[in-house]
This record gives sequence, structure tokens and C-alpha cells, in this order.
Amino acid sequence: MGSLIDELRRREAAAREEAEEIRLGIAELRERLAWVEERLSRLEIAREEVAEILDEAGADHAAAEGGGKAGPAAEAAPASSLFGEGSPIGVQTVPPWRPDLEVSVLPGAYQDLMEVIAAVGHPLRAMQVAEAAGLSVDRSKVEGLRSKLKRLVERGWLTEDGPGRFTLPPHLAGRLSVVP
Repeated sequence: MGSLIDELRRREAAAREEAEEIRLGIAELRERLAWVEERLSRLEIAREEVAEILDEAGADHAAAEGGGKAGPAAEAAPASSLFGEGSPIGVQTVPPWRPDLEVSVLPGAYQDLMEVIAAVGHPLRAMQVAEAAGLSVDRSKVEGLRSKLKRLVERGWLTEDGPGRFTLPPHLAGRLSVVP
């Protein structure tokens, strides 16, 4: 009878050892996943920053070609048309707001963000904008969205009502028509 108890103890010890190995493996996978997610977030932000730089360079390029100030059509044109057909850049510019510009000059994704903020009627955080627009609320996606919202703030299409709270500026509050 002693040998059966010894065998069960041996199996129990082996099962504990295996469980500990699995726990260590899970911990390593969690660390690896966190590192990869952080890397992914940095890469997405870097891509968006490069796109913004190219966006600004495209507007500067159009202004230089036009002999000074670029008109609304040149500022709102995709960078591919600014740099010639078939350009691999594919960046679309967000022109600075001017009284003669309508929201329709913005790229579609930016128009959608403007409509969401106008429809809600009060300041929203980037996460709330993502939820209201039906977009992913994944951290890296929200950071990309925040970058777009900040770009709209920089160009005068939105304002920040407190840190990270985006809303329409007074000059657009009554002008933006929202389609239900």
C-alpha cells in the first residue's frame, strides 16, 4: 500500500512542477505581448507623425508651386496629387481653417470626426469620440484618433476645452450641419 501512496505523491509533485512551468510560460508570454503591443503603438504613432510631416510638406510644396499662398483646392488635395499621379505617399492634407472653407474640404475621416463632435454638442475625450463614431477603442487606435483630433485643433477646426477634451470652436458651432 505504501508504494501506491508514493506513486501518487510522485505524480502530484510532477503535476505541480508542470503547472509552475506553465505559469512561467504564461508570464513570459504576457511580458512579450506587452512589449509587442507597446512597439505596435510606437510604430503607429511614428507613422502618423510622418504622415503629418508629409502632409505639411505637401501644403508647403503646393504653396511654392502656386507662387505663394496655395488656394483651398491645392491645400485640400491629397498629397499624391501634389507630388504627381501614382505617388506612393498617399497622404491627405488638412488645411488650416479659414472663413471661406467648408468642412467638405477635409478628408472623409476628418469630416466624420467633425460630425460626431457636432452631433454630441459637448466636449469629448478621444475615447468618447471613438465610441460615438463606432471606432475601435483599442489603446493604439485611440492614440491615432487623438493625433487626428490634435491635428484638427492645430489647424483651427476644433478646440480643446481643457486638456484632451475636444469640441467645436465658436466660429464653427453654428455653421456645421449634422445629418441625422
